[in-house]
Amino acid sequence: MTLDPQIADLIEALDSGFPPVHTMTGAQARATIRSRFVPPAQPEAVGSVDDVTIAGDVPVRIYRPVSDVPVPVVVYAHGGGFVFCDLDSHDGLCRNLANLLSAVVISVDYRLAPESRWPAAAEDVYAATRWAAEHAAEFGGDPGRLAVAGDSAGGNLAAVTTLMARDRGGPALSAQLLIYPMIAADFETESYRRYGKGFYNPRPALQWYWDQYVPSPADRTHPYASPLQARLDGLPPAVVVIAGHDPLRDEGVAYADALDAAGVPVTRCSFEGGIHGFMTIPMLDIAHEARRQATQELAKLL
Repeated sequence: MTLDPQIADLIEALDSGFPPVHTMTGAQARATIRSRFVPPAQPEAVGSVDDVTIAGDVPVRIYRPVSDVPVPVVVYAHGGGFVFCDLDSHDGLCRNLANLLSAVVISVDYRLAPESRWPAAAEDVYAATRWAAEHAAEFGGDPGRLAVAGDSAGGNLAAVTTLMARDRGGPALSAQLLIYPMIAADFETESYRRYGKGFYNPRPALQWYWDQYVPSPADRTHPYASPLQARLDGLPPAVVVIAGHDPLRDEGVAYADALDAAGVPVTRCSFEGGIHGFMTIPMLDIAHEARRQATQELAKLL
């Protein structure tokens, strides 16, 4: 496997510039990441964008495509190690997904660790998903075509939401999109060994994220923390994006395999040249190709 050429040209700068979040408090890490965010001068146009707060005081941002008919609804959980990132950090991605899918995308500003530990974030994303099912028609969505999605830590939250929806009697979900998801707190995999240093999201940072969100080792075996520990039958079809040069590669592959073994239809979108987080780096051609492929596969399910 070789790195994507564009990533290879950037990887040294990306890796050396990654802040040592594992030496910071959650608030310090959040402020550092936020200070580096540069919004685009001209955000991608969509039909409309609205910020609302749903029951339970969970802020969400609703992206509507231009459409005269009801469209699918995708509840999106942003990445950021359960500690940082927000509606603004993933605004560009969510706008693009809304247009590529011709779907309403609801981005969830869930509670962050360590101030709000597990399972707060998962409960917020599940609450937003229930709300989306109940109110879909109000914003041009079709409640019969409802999916959850997320990248990295958000991929964990999306996967957990499917478990909660199954275990708690709804809402009915048509699909799940998991983008290089954080699935299990196992730092001894081959991909951690190979890519845990020098590939932008280092092992100490990834371990620290788990320490902030699920500090108790006993809790990490709970299915709502580590979905790989769950019974997986009865879940919606999945699209799983896997980056080849990612410490989380092996757990993403293991989860796709486990879903498949449980009888859940799975489509794998593998990008061997990618690194963790590559789909949110808009300067990369591979990021846009991954967005196109993932949304095409998700659209088939919706």
